[in-house]
Amino acid sequence: MGKTKGLLCFAVCMALASASPVFAAEEKKAFSDEGELSYVQTSGNTEVTTLAAKNQAKYRFTESILGTWKAGALYSKTSGTTTAENYFTDLKLDYQNTARLYSFVNAGWMRDRFTGVDERLYGGLGEGCKFLDGPHNFLVGEVSLLYVSDRYVNDTRKSYLSGRAFAKYTYAFTEKDKFSQSVEYLHNFEDAKNYVVNSETAVIASLTSIFSLKSAYVVKYVNEPVPDTLKKTDSMLTVALVVNY
Repeated sequence: MGKTKGLLCFAVCMALASASPVFAAEEKKAFSDEGELSYVQTSGNTEVTTLAAKNQAKYRFTESILGTWKAGALYSKTSGTTTAENYFTDLKLDYQNTARLYSFVNAGWMRDRFTGVDERLYGGLGEGCKFLDGPHNFLVGEVSLLYVSDRYVNDTRKSYLSGRAFAKYTYAFTEKDKFSQSVEYLHNFEDAKNYVVNSETAVIASLTSIFSLKSAYVVKYVNEPVPDTLKKTDSMLTVALVVNY
């Protein structure tokens, strides 16, 4: 329970941070934050504890430069046995070249032992385009090159050059009520069969000016998991409370 309590504290801190007015009035225009939190605990015939938390903070340094920090955690325990554990953090810096085109650099860390990855470090650069930019339809596409260093749960390691293609479509019913669909493709240039496809389908419904409810269906496909005894496809359906600041 110590790990569960620690993760819960981490998630609550991220949610509180997203709702705390810690910036001066002029900085509020530049800073935005969105936190997601879901927690379920049952006892009796089946003891299940599930915690999921994400946070995305953005800060606009200038009209052309935008910084984004994403972090998240997922933890699940069933009858005293850990059944899911995933952590990640990602830093990204965008430079707006034109109204629609932008360049970016990013770096991050990830751990997901139940999909075979004990530790992943990556960094790279890329280009993005806002194909559609509102008021109701939004479509963003990105391509990038990444250097990836993996350590797997079977104590093997791989370092390789990876290509990333990403697209996200959003339909905004209102400013806070939205539907989105994103697809990400990761390609290993040293082993073409070692590719990954991630997909998220999400609906966000506003509850108040600050709180929203998000339902999401996430699919992760790894064509060559390590070790090869793991399943290639993982899927997850989540419902989370979203806090916007």
